[in-house]
Amino acid sequence: MEIQSELRTNTTNQVLSMFGGLLVGALVGAAAMLLYAPQSGEKTRDQIRQKNIEIRNMTTEAFEDAMAKTRQKASQIQGIVQKQTKSLEQSGQDVMQVLDQ
Repeated sequence: MEIQSELRTNTTNQVLSMFGGLLVGALVGAAAMLLYAPQSGEKTRDQIRQKNIEIRNMTTEAFEDAMAKTRQKASQIQGIVQKQTKSLEQSGQDVMQVLDQ
């Protein structure tokens, strides 16, 4: 259980770091676009809207991919933990049988 919790925490931290990086990159890009835009304000705003839509779509896609990978890894870990639990239970029963004899 502790391993699962630790892996979830690590994965969550990685996902949050990734989204933080995406957000900072998007903000820096938007600011640079505004500062260096050689066009009208309306055209610039339209471009910003389009970029926001693209960034939102990319972020959503990245989040969904990260969540799918996290679920898959959690499922793998759960299977490993269950196998180890059964093995330990069997070992404990074997020890109890030897002690009872």
